[in-house]
Amino acid sequence: MTDTRKFFIDGAWVDPVSAAEIEVIDPATETAYAVISAGTAADVERAVAAARAAFPAWSATPPAERIALLKRVLEVYKARYEDMAQAISHEMGAPITWAREAQAYAGQGHLEATIAAAETFAWEESRGTTQILREGVGVCALITPWNWPMNQIVCKVAPAIVAGCTVVLKPSEIAPMSGLLFAEIMAAAGTPKGVFNLVNGTGPDVGQVMAAHPEVDMVSFTGSTRAGIIVARTAAETVKRVAQELGGKSPNLVLPDADLEKAVHEGTIGVMNNTGQSCDAPTRMLVPRARHAEALEIARAAAESVVIGDPRDEATTMGPLVSALQFDKVQRLIEAGIAEGATLVIGGPGKPEGRNTGYFVRPTVFGDVTNDMTIAREEIFGPVLSILPYDTVEEAIAIANDTVYGLAAYLQSGNLETARTVARQLRAGSVYVNGPAWDLFAPFGGYKQSGNGREYADWGIHDFTEVKGVCGWS
Repeated sequence: MTDTRKFFIDGAWVDPVSAAEIEVIDPATETAYAVISAGTAADVERAVAAARAAFPAWSATPPAERIALLKRVLEVYKARYEDMAQAISHEMGAPITWAREAQAYAGQGHLEATIAAAETFAWEESRGTTQILREGVGVCALITPWNWPMNQIVCKVAPAIVAGCTVVLKPSEIAPMSGLLFAEIMAAAGTPKGVFNLVNGTGPDVGQVMAAHPEVDMVSFTGSTRAGIIVARTAAETVKRVAQELGGKSPNLVLPDADLEKAVHEGTIGVMNNTGQSCDAPTRMLVPRARHAEALEIARAAAESVVIGDPRDEATTMGPLVSALQFDKVQRLIEAGIAEGATLVIGGPGKPEGRNTGYFVRPTVFGDVTNDMTIAREEIFGPVLSILPYDTVEEAIAIANDTVYGLAAYLQSGNLETARTVARQLRAGSVYVNGPAWDLFAPFGGYKQSGNGREYADWGIHDFTEVKGVCGWS
């Protein structure tokens, strides 16, 4: 890999202005294995200037030319696929099989979906004598998280670039190696100078500077709701467009007519995947009160089936949390669940047996949870499932919607019409009925404090365009 201390700016790998550095920690060993540079306002200034200089020419290129670039990026990405899987596994502790089949695949899938959407996108349309033009919004600051690095990098970069925007990317400083590799892929694909730029660093020193910069036209941010509020306030000073995908506390409604064994087992594994570090994880499972005890035993068995181990071992299904900070947060919230009276079904505080090194946690299931408990209100971002009993479907819907978040909701039912009726009543940006396949053409984004705007395919392209009406065109 390229010298990890460099940034990619204006088509070249360049030295940072400051000598300050950040260690990259392997979460499975708790040791540093790489070093990146800590960017400053001066580095942001250089990257934004490059993006601003490149914007007029890039935004004027025909969509076919921009699509052709994404196709080249896709081919290089495929050639570096295993490198990407290894980088993600190492930086965030994802089991290598999961890194290949889910994490690295997300980047390829978003490139393919964005290309397909761009080829049929209505870049221009006529309405009477007015021509509607969709043009790139300008220079875009993209701030991405550590938990799904390629998912969030590519579902921002690809639509922004194909829309005619130029970008400055700040990957998470916790898991930056995949972002650096992606910059290599962009360079190898022949991306024009200044169209794609990358600066590493912290949120305060780089992310907020990008959000405040007067030459940045749009900020696309994925992360916590707390950080998203800071970004939005900062961007408001220059009236930027802000798109955000923030936190979640997603309900999983198991209706009375659902296959309980299947629904609870799959829902439990859905929380344990990615070590619970997914903003849309189905962390609040609602089950009929009469079958609550049965559901707890199914969930226990599902959690016991999780294989905790070295992320490099292909048999491992759950690796460590990403950092010591994340480990401490999850421990605190598990302790809160116990203190507030939830029934600990399996797991609990501390590390799994035999895992004294690494940020490993125990797959944890709580029963008898009420929606006012901390574990039902706060986003834990760890492999912790809360099971809440309900008496009526109407009560389940009310509990599901009783949250400040609205990113996703899950629904299990043996009757599709019933599922559709309930889905319409759930206040969430995505509702998943009976475990469907991942749809990269569906809109992704949240209601309420889970953010604004939508990502994926044509939805992402729309968010990176301005709409111009030319009246009297014909």
